[in-house]
Amino acid sequence: MIAFFNWFTKITGWPFEKLILRTKIYYENKAIQGRKIKGPAVVISNHTSVFDYAVMLFVFFGRTLRVQMAEVLFKKKVLGGFLKMMGGIYVNREVKNFTFMTKSEEILQKGGVVGIFPEGRLPLKDEERPLEFKPGAAYLALALNVPIIPIYTNGKYFTKERTRVIVGTPIMPSDVENGEGSDKEKLEALNNICRERIIELGKILDEKQK
Repeated sequence: MIAFFNWFTKITGWPFEKLILRTKIYYENKAIQGRKIKGPAVVISNHTSVFDYAVMLFVFFGRTLRVQMAEVLFKKKVLGGFLKMMGGIYVNREVKNFTFMTKSEEILQKGGVVGIFPEGRLPLKDEERPLEFKPGAAYLALALNVPIIPIYTNGKYFTKERTRVIVGTPIMPSDVENGEGSDKEKLEALNNICRERIIELGKILDEKQK
């Protein structure tokens, strides 16, 4: 049912994407990572707006993304119901409850794709972007040996400018798991790599737009 509702939403929402968002997609290296995702993976993105979720869905149109989402979104009756039908993974930031990680692991173990915004919230106006990353994506990658696919969006929604996104090459757990250090140190190292790659993709996107 979740996969069907995702397909229905993406197909019926395609005119909105083409006419309003007008997303232009770039690639760090399309030969290595394009819009198709084979097997389980974690997709991460910088966070600029609630519409980042829509962008993520349409960039990887062919897969059903199960995205981790904050409790505040589910508190809105209509929106919350829609997100549940889309398979949104409920993240309650108000309590120390990590069932969302268990759910994410189950999805990945079944060959699915999990979407995460590692910043955990939208940055405030004067905060440095991206915010420091939460380690959830890095943890899942190391625990289940799945790749992390980074994307960066310019966050230009409902403006004269087009929405622009760049898809990066996968970050592999092997980037750190074969090195020295404790599990905690490897987790921190991979998490840092994820944030650095998002920053790098932002710079690459800026260059491609010139």
